[in-house]
Amino acid sequence: MTPSHPITIGRTDIQPPSPTTRPRRRRLSAGLLALLLTSTPLVACSSESDDNPLNIPTYDPEAAASAEASESAAAAEASASAAASAEAAGVVTAESLSTDRYVVTSIPEDLDEQQTEVLKAFINYDQVTWNIWFTRTGVENAEPLMTTEAYQRLKNGFEELGDGHTDGTVRVSVKVVTAVDYVGAQVAICGDQSDLVAYDADGNDISNPETLQGRYETVITMTYEDGTWKESDETTLTVNECVA
Repeated sequence: MTPSHPITIGRTDIQPPSPTTRPRRRRLSAGLLALLLTSTPLVACSSESDDNPLNIPTYDPEAAASAEASESAAAAEASASAAASAEAAGVVTAESLSTDRYVVTSIPEDLDEQQTEVLKAFINYDQVTWNIWFTRTGVENAEPLMTTEAYQRLKNGFEELGDGHTDGTVRVSVKVVTAVDYVGAQVAICGDQSDLVAYDADGNDISNPETLQGRYETVITMTYEDGTWKESDETTLTVNECVA
């Protein structure tokens, strides 16, 4: 995962409960493509023959708002339809891999079948572990997605966390995916956690900007085990240098 929870998976050191190492990183929202597809808002005008004998169009705020809402809804519908079509065709896109709280901003082009398997396994693992960090529940859901040692590190770190939760959205840009004949693979990402806010059990903001709300360039190692790709290690390369 990406350095976003209080636990650094794939490493032996477990940092204090600071959203920087989270139980495993988390980040493109399903609405991103909609935002990109949304063109410049149209200016709605109207002409009242009684008040405007020259029929010069005048700005109508209500009509403008209605036009913008219709345009936004149409863009969102087109985006959802495109994502559904891509998924049905077996095509992996950044949007099809995203959730409301985990936004994939980009993925490499021209991935082969094995690289695509690795990518999907990593995203699944990352989303599950990020959800653990968001809710402070469900650590057992990560077990089948990680090697035994990696899961034990995650579990140990999770048990040191207090009650609470994390709000916000994680943005993840997948830079590189490499795989070696169903033996080992690596995924290089930039995880942007700048939108995250951590709370304790009493609802107090306990976010540490130096650890939780950073941008982390990370390399995650995936191991092929029991017929599936599992997270086994991860290393943070840079902090606040990459862009997601």
